[in-house]
Amino acid sequence: MLPVLTAKEVPTSGCGPPYGCICSEFHETNTQKAPDKPPARGPETYGRVRCAGLVLKDSAMSVVFDGSPLKAMQSPHSHTAPAALSAQELSQEIKSFISGVDAVQGRKLSVREHARCAVRLLRSVPACRGAVLEHLRGVYDEHVSTFLHNLETEGNASSGATSNLEDIIQEVHGVLSEFIRLNPRAWAPLVSTWAVDLLGQLSSKHAGRRVAPHSSSLNELLQLWMSCAATRSLMEAYSQCLAAMLAWCPDACVDALLDTSVKHSPHFDWVVAHIGSAFPGTIISRVLACGLKDFCSHGAKDQGPLVEKGSRVPKIGSVVGILGHLAVHHSDSIRKELLRMFQESLAPSTPLSPSSSSTSWEASPQLRRAAVPFLLQLAAMSPNLFGAVSSELVELLRPAVLLQLQALLQGLPREELDNMLGLAVHLISQSPTGGARVLRFLADTATPASVIISGPTPSPHEGVREGCDRLLQMLLLHLHKLVFNRSEGSDVGPFGSASSQPQRVIPFLEELRSHVAPLCAETLRLERKRHLWLHQLLCLLSVYGGPSVATETLCQLLTQARNPEELALAWQLHATLSSCMVGLVPAAVAHCVAQIHTHTLGRRQLRQLLLNLAAALQSQEEEKKAAAGAAGAAGAAGAGAQSSMAAQIGSAVSVHLHDFGPLLLHGDPAVSHAAVRLLSCSPLPRTASPAHLLLLSRAAVTHFFLTLRRRGEAGKTGRDAGQSGEAVSCSVLLLTRFAAYSALTLKAIIQQLVEGALHKGNAELFGGQIADMSGAPVASPSVSPDLGASLLDINCRFGTTVNFSGSVWSVFHAGVIGKGLKARTAANLPDPSGVIQNIQTLLAVIVQCCSSSSLNGSQSPSDPEEPPPINAEAAKVIAVTLVENVCPDVANGELSWPPEEHARTTVERDIHIRRCFEAHPVLFPLLQVVAAGRPALCYCSAVLRGLLATLLSHWEGSREALSTDSPWHLQASCLLVSCMGEGQLLPPVLANVHEAFAHLTPFEVRLLLLAVWEYVRGNGPLPQKFVFSSDKGMFCRDFSRDGDVSRYVAPIHSVLHKNIDTLGHLCWRFQL
Repeated sequence: MLPVLTAKEVPTSGCGPPYGCICSEFHETNTQKAPDKPPARGPETYGRVRCAGLVLKDSAMSVVFDGSPLKAMQSPHSHTAPAALSAQELSQEIKSFISGVDAVQGRKLSVREHARCAVRLLRSVPACRGAVLEHLRGVYDEHVSTFLHNLETEGNASSGATSNLEDIIQEVHGVLSEFIRLNPRAWAPLVSTWAVDLLGQLSSKHAGRRVAPHSSSLNELLQLWMSCAATRSLMEAYSQCLAAMLAWCPDACVDALLDTSVKHSPHFDWVVAHIGSAFPGTIISRVLACGLKDFCSHGAKDQGPLVEKGSRVPKIGSVVGILGHLAVHHSDSIRKELLRMFQESLAPSTPLSPSSSSTSWEASPQLRRAAVPFLLQLAAMSPNLFGAVSSELVELLRPAVLLQLQALLQGLPREELDNMLGLAVHLISQSPTGGARVLRFLADTATPASVIISGPTPSPHEGVREGCDRLLQMLLLHLHKLVFNRSEGSDVGPFGSASSQPQRVIPFLEELRSHVAPLCAETLRLERKRHLWLHQLLCLLSVYGGPSVATETLCQLLTQARNPEELALAWQLHATLSSCMVGLVPAAVAHCVAQIHTHTLGRRQLRQLLLNLAAALQSQEEEKKAAAGAAGAAGAAGAGAQSSMAAQIGSAVSVHLHDFGPLLLHGDPAVSHAAVRLLSCSPLPRTASPAHLLLLSRAAVTHFFLTLRRRGEAGKTGRDAGQSGEAVSCSVLLLTRFAAYSALTLKAIIQQLVEGALHKGNAELFGGQIADMSGAPVASPSVSPDLGASLLDINCRFGTTVNFSGSVWSVFHAGVIGKGLKARTAANLPDPSGVIQNIQTLLAVIVQCCSSSSLNGSQSPSDPEEPPPINAEAAKVIAVTLVENVCPDVANGELSWPPEEHARTTVERDIHIRRCFEAHPVLFPLLQVVAAGRPALCYCSAVLRGLLATLLSHWEGSREALSTDSPWHLQASCLLVSCMGEGQLLPPVLANVHEAFAHLTPFEVRLLLLAVWEYVRGNGPLPQKFVFSSDKGMFCRDFSRDGDVSRYVAPIHSVLHKNIDTLGHLCWRFQL
């Protein structure tokens, strides 16, 4: 048996803290159990040691070793394997360890010697492990201090005392590693707690050293501490303990990690990062389980009536920190574990399997109920964790899961349930990603069952629907508070102004800023309740995002609305935002114009935008009419208030009128039709540049001819006839409004209308034929033969020959030598009804344009039923344009008529004029319009003279029995004299001669036309002869000043006498 040490041999006075307290504890424990005589040494007992009354009994040793012999621990893997110490040596080692003095030599032990003594004592008497491990804290701290000092002085970190202590640390690590390997249940919990706590102390103590990186630089911290032997040894020991405890008790090891993280964060974060990287799955799952247990226990304490002020700090903050570090490289594992915990908390509880841990949280109903609140609290403390699971969490919330969640939450008290809902609302509002999916889920689930939901989502349970409805209402209320209080009470500035205070970011709304278009589309579906929620959210998003988002939202609503009910949502949005934003409508229209320029909008979207803007302007006109018809000023004021937004849209569209003008020529007829509807009802700007006005005028005129062509095509196919007719009406209205805007637009529109009607691309619309430069109709390529010589073809063209006009020489092209006369092609006659309709439409728009102008003193007639007179200046523009297009080489000064014999010098030009009239039937109606605007017909003198000369030549050479045998020439003669009479170039007695043409022979017709020629030659068609009549509102000519007319009437009376049997009823028309 080993000898027993008495108190005299080992004085207790030498036991300082912490060894004195440890020795006294052992003394109290073992002195009560010591027998009178030491028992015989059995195979499981090696001896007893008394240190200051301390007796190491076999029972105490069996608790430590579990019956394992001491020699079994001394394996070849140990650094040293010394022989078992004798009782005397053991006594000396204990005294030296406690007192720090060599028991044999009486000198003070060095740090290395004292550490050696502790290691030998740990090997021989493991029951002293608490005291030994406490002493080794100082040894590790000394090594770390020396290591960092050497780094700071740029010395060798492995020299001097550090080398000796490193040897001791390696030996300690070997002993502890061997103990953990042989008996993990006894050693792993103790060593893991000691190692992780010491790591925390060392990290916090030396965090302020010069060579220590900042706590946020985990990679640099990890590199520093892992290069130190002491901290590396502690890390390896903790990793070995954690690996050993995974199978039976991982919570104890993770609890120590959490407690230390709470105390020493953030300096301890590098340890968490390293351990988590080594055991990601274990650390994540056990950290969450330990955090759940701690959360549940703190919740129970808080609910109790007595709560101590010194209660420990909850571990949830440490849980958040650890998972936050692991999320950098193991976010997928964290996401799966969080979702698994959520699913397991809702699944029905099942009895544990034999392999399951007795401490698993899934087996505790209390922990299962606390899992959802715990996850909510965890997500609230870490946005990164919430962002990791929010996207997939929405996918998990199927009807079955929602019912399970409802059943779980029903058992909670009302106050706790309200707190959870408030926390959920806070999480949603602070979610940086997935906000659109969460919003769609809430809206779909909260939508009443009577509303048809698009997609495969089934109708939710009524309780679930009410819960989501309440959650959505709370979310909107919370967002409302955040939006209007985010600048610490500062008001929202006017549109376009920048706030001086930084605005607080709301992640949910920030993420929704990129989903404005889908939100507007969902809002415009007008589903019950759903569109109200989304419309309110759009208002909050517009206020939060400022002018840019508000403009985008209003623009999207104007683009996507398809009926007045949907368009009303845009007006409601403007009514809400107008109190805090100024100039929203002009900015929205400008944004729409920018999208048009960048071709961002599709054809359907562009068409819908134009139609909605036109509908707004038309509603304004209707409200104005209603206000005008309402009795009293109150009704007018109310109607004006309702049309405030429409008025702003009208002003904004008028500013960008030149941007909408090119859309009249859009390739899609629907878009061009929508554009003309908008422009026809849009107010015109007060001032505009001439370039923009001319551009708009040309686009409007071109669109007019396009609508005429589309109307004809629709009439043939029988489709879209109503829309085509409406497009023509809008086009006519647009041209009329543009013509009345200014003298510049009036002249441009009239000139372009006349030129367009005579253009070869539009001639067929008005019954015309394509003519060459000589005025002769051009055959289509399929009819004309191929002459096989391009040079000959060029030479045969009139434009390549010498122009002999004005001389006695005239050149005619009757054919090609060897080929015979020119082949006359059969004219492709268009639909007569369509031609008449187009001519009437053209004349209507020209007359309206000429009548809408009030230039040159024109006044409205006294009779309201009488159409307004045609403006003389406008008619002059038509006359000049006609002359320029029919006979370009005529000078404007050729107003007087030469003798009839002089016409032989202008035969070629006269023939060209006649061919133009033959090819373009619309010329005579245009002449009639010119004649109505006296004295504008005077400026067509050259054209009238040339046409009359060709008619005289025809009737002179005609050998027909009656004039009716030449129908075109008879009609042309009648129309020509009628126009000259309407334009007061002829007195009434001569203006009526055309009524007898159909009853006369060609020779007699020539005699009457010759009388007309002689009168005009003797009384030139000069504008100076016309005087403005204020009574009639137009210019008139006094024929009494022109001399005696009787000498010109003599041929007429002669013809009447000769044909008195057929012309007797017309004699009164030719009385002077």
